[in-house]
Amino acid sequence: MTVRDDRGDVKQTTTGFRGPLMVQSLTSAKSKFLSLIDRKSDEFNISHNRFFSETHWNQEDLLDKNILEVGSGAGRFSKVVLEDTNANLYSIDYSDAVTANYRNNGSFAPERFHLFQASIYMMPFENNSFDKVFCLGVLQHTPNFEDSIKILINKAKTGAEIVVDFYPIKGWWTKFNAKYILRPITRRLSHEYLLRIIENNIDWLIKLHFIFHKIGLGVLTRFLPICDIHGTFQKNISESKLREIAILDTFDQYSPEYDNPQRISNVVEMFRKNGATVTFSGFEKYSDGDLFAAVVRAIKD
Repeated sequence: MTVRDDRGDVKQTTTGFRGPLMVQSLTSAKSKFLSLIDRKSDEFNISHNRFFSETHWNQEDLLDKNILEVGSGAGRFSKVVLEDTNANLYSIDYSDAVTANYRNNGSFAPERFHLFQASIYMMPFENNSFDKVFCLGVLQHTPNFEDSIKILINKAKTGAEIVVDFYPIKGWWTKFNAKYILRPITRRLSHEYLLRIIENNIDWLIKLHFIFHKIGLGVLTRFLPICDIHGTFQKNISESKLREIAILDTFDQYSPEYDNPQRISNVVEMFRKNGATVTFSGFEKYSDGDLFAAVVRAIKD
């Protein structure tokens, strides 16, 4: 398969990512981080419910469809597509997490799985190539949210569906928490150092998080430098698993260079301005608990 970027230049002519070549270059701290990603991807079963709740795609309808996944991370949604559908998946991620994705999913359906390390702005695919496009948990971490939306639309065929989710702005209080107060500092730290800080402090932060909720002061947890365990984690998971996921999710919050939450109405307008008709905008529930995602679905005009 010959793949090209938006300028028409050939960027790559392979049909998959050669993951093992990258493993050798990882630092010990980064390898440890990817190991955490591996375990989260293996056991976080909510990914299946989240994927189909947000996309509303029918598994049978995806037979032989070409699907683009932008921002695969360790492959939690790659695994869903490969195991639960017969679609051809073309997946990219900018980070070294593609290594974990390759380890997790590279052998399951290699004839249908095409994995690349690439930026959303330099994807090795021609425009108008895909039957479906999805981007979950990623857009808020790109430098320009609207430019990213435009590129997703460009890669879709006419009549194809694009599905995204993102961090929503719910009010003035959205950015009034520890994450946005500390991120100007934490995003400049090396990933290895940041991960070590989180690991050394996660236990007392978890305890304090639950104490605040137990005494009715849960609102104060927004000022703790830890992910929202009470509002976003599955119930009844083991303490060890909770700790691992808390480390990873806290790292995900404080390490990205960009974090740009959006109002749903603004994202809808971005799709309309760039040649897509919005079919849904709002919150989708994706678990038996209280887990919701801000989602926009659209069809390319």
